[in-house]
Amino acid sequence: MTLEQKVAQLTGFGVAELFVRRADGAAAAPTPDPSLVSALRPHGVGHLSMAWFLGHDAESLRRDLAAIQDAVRETSPFGIGALVHNEGISGFLHVSGSQFPTAWAQAATWDPALVQRAAGVTSAHMRHSGVQLLFSPVMDINRDPRWGRVHETYGEDPELAARFSVSFVRGVQGADQENGVLATGKHFLGYGASEAGLNTAITQLGRRALSDEYAEPFRRAIAEAGLAVVMNSYNEIDGVPAAASRWLLTELLRGQLGFDGLVVSDYDAVNLLRVAYRTAVTEGDAARQAITAGLDVELPGNVNFSALADEVRSGRLDESVVDTAVSRVLTTKARVGLIPAFTPPPPARTTPAPPTALPDPEEAAGIRRSIAERGMVLLANDGVLPLTPGARHIVLVGPAADELRIHFAAYTSVAAREMPIGMRAVREGKVAGVDPETFVFTDIFQTRIPGLDPVFEEQTRKIHPDAPTVLDALRRLDPTVHFAPLGRFAADAGEALDPAAVQQAVEGADLVVAVVGERTGWVGANTAGEGQSTAVPALPGDQEELLALLAATGKPLVTVVVSGRPLLLEPVARASNAVLLAPLLGEEAGPAIASALFGEANPSGKLPSTFPRHLGQLPLYHGHHHGSGYGHPTGTRHGYGDLDQQGPLYAFGHGLSYTSFSLALDLDGQEGPAVELVGGTVRARVRVANTGPADGETVVQLYARDEAASVVRPVRQLIQFQRIALAAGESRRIVLEAPVERLHYTLPDGRRGIEAGDVTLLAGFASDDIRCDATITVDARVSPADAS
Repeated sequence: MTLEQKVAQLTGFGVAELFVRRADGAAAAPTPDPSLVSALRPHGVGHLSMAWFLGHDAESLRRDLAAIQDAVRETSPFGIGALVHNEGISGFLHVSGSQFPTAWAQAATWDPALVQRAAGVTSAHMRHSGVQLLFSPVMDINRDPRWGRVHETYGEDPELAARFSVSFVRGVQGADQENGVLATGKHFLGYGASEAGLNTAITQLGRRALSDEYAEPFRRAIAEAGLAVVMNSYNEIDGVPAAASRWLLTELLRGQLGFDGLVVSDYDAVNLLRVAYRTAVTEGDAARQAITAGLDVELPGNVNFSALADEVRSGRLDESVVDTAVSRVLTTKARVGLIPAFTPPPPARTTPAPPTALPDPEEAAGIRRSIAERGMVLLANDGVLPLTPGARHIVLVGPAADELRIHFAAYTSVAAREMPIGMRAVREGKVAGVDPETFVFTDIFQTRIPGLDPVFEEQTRKIHPDAPTVLDALRRLDPTVHFAPLGRFAADAGEALDPAAVQQAVEGADLVVAVVGERTGWVGANTAGEGQSTAVPALPGDQEELLALLAATGKPLVTVVVSGRPLLLEPVARASNAVLLAPLLGEEAGPAIASALFGEANPSGKLPSTFPRHLGQLPLYHGHHHGSGYGHPTGTRHGYGDLDQQGPLYAFGHGLSYTSFSLALDLDGQEGPAVELVGGTVRARVRVANTGPADGETVVQLYARDEAASVVRPVRQLIQFQRIALAAGESRRIVLEAPVERLHYTLPDGRRGIEAGDVTLLAGFASDDIRCDATITVDARVSPADAS
């Protein structure tokens, strides 16, 4: 290859560059002209960006990509094809793709096998369309709900996130990486821990915390699932942006974690070195910093990496650095069959994965329903739930009661449809205070665009015409439900609440159901989503006031909260007799919520994140260190003098049921001690029983606490969990096992391992609901990679 051809393999090419333009310069329908490829990228195309803008259905998407790929092969050396990527945390990001509840809802199921099946459906969409890379899952650990992207994550805990990440990657790539498509772990590293919850801000974490906690999902996905691609994060650590950090992308990722795949940039991450972080002055500076750090590919375009050829010719960059990155790109392309006449070692392919049939929509719907049903979390209940159809006169209120859009997040087919609508409003000068001439694409996430909510609701109903709102779903089970349109998402929209009107609206009610929440997405007037941090993560608009007025009527109040992140819900808890969390369940939200309220489904979800009582507690999480946080085995530590209770409102792992469960160590001794260390495996035998009146499911959670170490350790650390279904009155013994490596950390000498001493195992139904414990003694151990 020539130097220019090599550089072309390291850059992206946005499909929008191929869209046909009218004589007046405006874009026509998004139909690409593949003949433009040779003129726009004469040295070849490495990667095709933003493929989700192509096609209006699955077949047109496949045809468009195939035509572009043919043009790429004619232009690129040796007929090499382009790596096409797409998003998929909530299902294949396209109007034709099967959609699922968002990642935070998936984590609330505590059922990784279910998510592996969902990822398998997404993988089938990829193979049918001709997409090789999925830019998912999001492996970020988040402990600050002010950050707008919490809903994309698996929550606050390294073990929970690792288990779901491994399952997702296996679902996409195949158990033996046989699918011919690859997953991408993002964002490396510490992106979800940005200062004050601000997007792309500094991450104030030490290297031990980054390696031992925040890198754990990546470590496990690499070792257990063969993670093939990693994306850098939008942040800086200790003065160095992640996109230019050799410690992150080479020493930690490749050296310590053993990653040998491809590292791609998040969109515009290399550009941010110049325009945001100012560590680079020119495009060549930015490109040189990124590629020498270990970042192989710039996306979505070639703004900076196109300068690499000049950097090499000037002597500022050795061509061998470019060659290393190109070899990683070509190795990845060989794995998915994009290099003709190449005979690679397994698991690579000699031809692209053949088009497969679209996944069975009924199978996808069944998985989606299971996630929605198991992902709902019953936060509080004084016995008012479940309801009986027709037994009480129910009045339904709240701004989320008859809206479908509220249940969808960013990185969904709905959000993808909204993006061009928002961009059109900007281009046409319809957004106050925004100059279309100077507007930058990535600013769309932070630009408030009011007035589009009715349009977005209409588009959502067109995409999902059979999906009912909560009102529709409740009336299917109880036609007598009355709806009173009270409450709003925006504080400055409409008239203020009238207490007398609220009282009158529920006058004849035996019980009130309020559906409240916040909108999450990319563009519009959302309060959560990419680039949309909030100083106070609480119910927006007048919703708290509405709940207070409803409580003052004396009517029993059931509150459904629609949100993809922890919110400050203490006012909600005070006003409500029961609180049900519906964490962005997508098109299944209405039926799932109705089924839970009327007892057709018994809630069994568990929180993947801690809900704080007060804003000042942030960040708040269960696995805090000894000497910090709220929970200590040796007694209380320094707390907040103005808070009566130092702990969370709802703890990590919390989730109620319409039945009750008991849990105890299994002490019959027939198969050994209840708790033991066998070889390198921690084993706990427990007996769990359904002691209540209804069939139900729960999640048994096993935590561990290292009682003494030369490095400060967490007060508790999740090491294993198991979802179990029990009929009323049924009892069962289960065995929870975890490798002792789950307890490893960075020792004072830099190796990973554990020091000799006592470890307490704690089993329960939540991090604050521990039912039994026992202590074992472990010997000093060092991870195999550091043993030599």
